[in-house]
Amino acid sequence: MNIVLFEPEIPYNTGNIGRTCVATNTKLHLIEPLGFSLDQKEIKRAGLDYWPKLNYEVYKSFDDFMEKNNHPKVWMATTKAHKVYSDVTYGSDDYIMFGPESRGIPEEILVDHEEECVRIPMFEDTRSINLCNSAAIVLFEALRQNHFEGLNLSGELHKLHWND
Repeated sequence: MNIVLFEPEIPYNTGNIGRTCVATNTKLHLIEPLGFSLDQKEIKRAGLDYWPKLNYEVYKSFDDFMEKNNHPKVWMATTKAHKVYSDVTYGSDDYIMFGPESRGIPEEILVDHEEECVRIPMFEDTRSINLCNSAAIVLFEALRQNHFEGLNLSGELHKLHWND
């Protein structure tokens, strides 16, 4: 899977999303301008020790991103979509794009990709959900549809004997 952040503004959000990408073997694509430097302490703090393990690429523009990735299937998360994120079928190599925290993906991009726009249902007049949470919600639905390919599906409890 692939997560695309179009002009992200808040380093903590990008750091957290980077950590989620490492945990799910998902590539992160960052489209400039970024609202921060990638060596900023906030991004590293949010990404913890996962940030050096992150597979990511930075692009100069949306067109640069599209060209360098051979015009891939890009699902665009937006409150303006008619489809719910869980009602579409994600391929294992698809891209899921999120816009900047303050304004979302620009309409001039959305209108050219209306069929690929998806939304997270929200109550009444809620403007949006935090970017980190939104990315995790949609990513894990896409991963679920692809049977969590390549991810650990079980853990192990270690029984401790407190009275021993």
